[in-house]
Amino acid sequence: MEKKFKSNSQESVRMFKSGLLESLSKVHFTVPIFVYGPVIIYGFYRAFSNSLPIAFIPVEILSGLFIWTFTEYVMHRYLFHSIPPGRMGERLHFVFHGVHHDYPSDKGRLVMPPSLSIPLATGFYFLYKAILPSEFVWGFFAAFLTGYLIYDIGHYAIHHFNFKSGIFKKIKQHHMLHHYQEPEKGYGVSSPLWDRIFNSGFKGNKRESRLQ
Repeated sequence: MEKKFKSNSQESVRMFKSGLLESLSKVHFTVPIFVYGPVIIYGFYRAFSNSLPIAFIPVEILSGLFIWTFTEYVMHRYLFHSIPPGRMGERLHFVFHGVHHDYPSDKGRLVMPPSLSIPLATGFYFLYKAILPSEFVWGFFAAFLTGYLIYDIGHYAIHHFNFKSGIFKKIKQHHMLHHYQEPEKGYGVSSPLWDRIFNSGFKGNKRESRLQ
């Protein structure tokens, strides 16, 4: 079987000559908790403080989490796995996602750096602010960010924790197949739901990857 990666080392390969850019491309897996945890707490505080009936809170939370899973799938499949034309396009793809497939165990590049995630989160906030009722925005957005946080920290755990059984082991196996056998399938990281819906899951009885 063709090898789908260059190295399984946990060390980081250098991507930039600039020390500043290089440092911005790497992040400890706990950083998103400190960046987005306060925003999530504030969002839920605003949700519970607004004029909506309390019964709407679960709707906001479930909607935000659900939309996150779809966003995760779409971005992974159509943005991160899209290679723009030309050498510059190949370089951009490598910087944003290709490096993770070439070096899937690199501990410094398993969660999204704030230099990328903050602009994305800001864009999503203003999008939802523009299309959702004002009373609904903060609870929905806090749940959406919670979904992102579960995805990001979960992605690190998938690559570096050895789950023995249960749903986490199945999720890990799904993602390992994406990395080590069929990178053109299995785009859902925190859930295989959308792979099943859009027929991008793994066919037949794939063997569990031994690269745990």
